[in-house]
This record gives sequence, C-alpha cells and structure tokens, in this order.
Amino acid sequence: MATVLDRRVRHPEKAHKADTPLLRKPDWIRVKAPGSAVYAETQKIVRENGLVTVCEEAGCPNIGECWSKKHATFMIMGDTCTRACAFCNVKTGLPEALVGDEPEKVADAIKRMGLSHAVITSVDRDDLDDGGAAHFARVIRATRAAMPSTTIEVLTPDFLKKDGALEQVVEARPDVFNHNLETVPALYLKIRPGARYFHSLRLLQRVKELDPLMFTKSGIMVGLGETREQVMQVMDDMRSANIDFITIGQYLQPTRKHAAIDRFVTPDEFKAYETVAYSKGFLMVAASPLTRSSHHAGDDFARLRQARIQHSGH
Repeated sequence: MATVLDRRVRHPEKAHKADTPLLRKPDWIRVKAPGSAVYAETQKIVRENGLVTVCEEAGCPNIGECWSKKHATFMIMGDTCTRACAFCNVKTGLPEALVGDEPEKVADAIKRMGLSHAVITSVDRDDLDDGGAAHFARVIRATRAAMPSTTIEVLTPDFLKKDGALEQVVEARPDVFNHNLETVPALYLKIRPGARYFHSLRLLQRVKELDPLMFTKSGIMVGLGETREQVMQVMDDMRSANIDFITIGQYLQPTRKHAAIDRFVTPDEFKAYETVAYSKGFLMVAASPLTRSSHHAGDDFARLRQARIQHSGH
C-alpha cells in the first residue's frame, strides 16, 4: 500500500509549485503500514459495494489504523472532483453521472461493518445544479432506515453558488455537519483557489441558524506557511460562527506536484493550539500531527455530545 507521500501523480495540472522536494518526515508523523485481517475485511466490504473512500483517494496516513477498527469514511458521488485544490490528492476532471443506488449501497456497507458512527463525504460537484445536496440527503436517509441507531457525520463541499443546497442536507438531520475551512484566509488563493473563506464560514454559521442543536465541525491544516496569529484568528472566526468542534492537523504533501510543506509543526505546538482552542470555547478539539477530519470521529462524537451536556449543566 502506498503511503501518503509516494502515491503516483494523479493530476499534474495542480502544479502550483513544479516538482517541489518532499521534506523528510519526522518520527512523530510515521505510521504503520496496513495489513490486519480486519483491514482486509473492511476493504472487501468497500469493494463489494463498489464504493469509494476518502481514506484511499486522499491517501490518508491513518488508513491502517482506521480500517483495522472497521472505520471508513465513504466518499459519495464518484472519485473525480470539479475543483483542483493544491493540497488534495483526489483527481480532478469532469465527474460521471450519479449512481442511483449509491445511497442504499453506502447504507448496506455501514450495516455490514456495524458502524455506530458513520462519516460521509464527497468530491466537489460544481457540475450539479444543487452541488449534490439532494444525493447527500438520500444517503443520510438510507443510512437512517438501515441503521437507526448509527450517528451520522457529513463532511460536505461548500455548495458555492448553489441556492437551497445546504438546507436540503440540514433537513435530512445528520448528527454532525462538517465543512473544512482547510487553511487561513491569506493562503486561499494558493491552496484553495476555487473556494471562498467567508462563504465557507457563513455556510457553517447558517447550519446553526437552521438547526441550533446540530453539531458543527471544521478543520484546518498547518505547515503550509500560516502564522500562529492567523490560526488564532481562524479559531475566533469559527467561534463567531458557533462552530462546536475544531480539528487541526499537519499538512502532508501528496506528490511533488502539490503545494510544498512549509514545515512540520511539532507535537508541543499542536498541544498549545488545543489548549488555546478550548479556552476560546470549542466543545471539542482534536489537534495533533496526524489529526484528520474523520480520524477517531466516533469516539470524538461521543466526547462532543458529553461536552455539550456538561457545558449546558444538564
């Protein structure tokens, strides 16, 4: 299994910095290669249902750990994204048509894996009138029908210029609504050129306006050249939008054609970010070199729910 740093180049058109050298990973970034029996079983269920996972497509470094625990993040609406972000290893191009029975296939896989908490994400589908919002809603409802006790977390695109899209997803009542800001505003043009920072922030704020009880979550990567002060400002912006849960992880350069790593942020710095984030009022914080949006999502959701109970005094 290839690691996150040596997967083949999927889309050379993302060459924001041509053939930038790959920095040597420090010891705290290294992970074990996948290979357990449970990992193979998870892989089999994913294959048999013809599903795509962000674990594989994005080359996540935690795939060995997560799949060995039967945790997987399902990526719906295909494996081809309409955006070309400089950090992402998902391929870019014109996506194929939606698969009509995908919601049922995802629900079946979640049931076969016995997931108590399911995470569902997608590629950007700017080619669709609603950005894929109705499809997200169908997957949520199919999962609810198959596994009523499973909690559902969605990690959605930004639905830029897609009126009414967000409302469709919120109406389907996922337990957690996640949309990642990814980086600080100053780096958007370089790292996330197809997106708009304040639109993404407003999207998350709007979720709370539509359903104040729905948990909201967002994440950023560090090591791209951002300053500590800029990260603090993003935290403040997130809190102003009433976001409950922040994730902060180390950016890893998928290939030489992607944005270069500015530096490896130390575990102590991540711990400091965690302390500050809690002081700013987040109910839940995950900040470490290997933190990813969906890593330990089930355990984190349980802690998030408990934190709300303690915070409210009930």
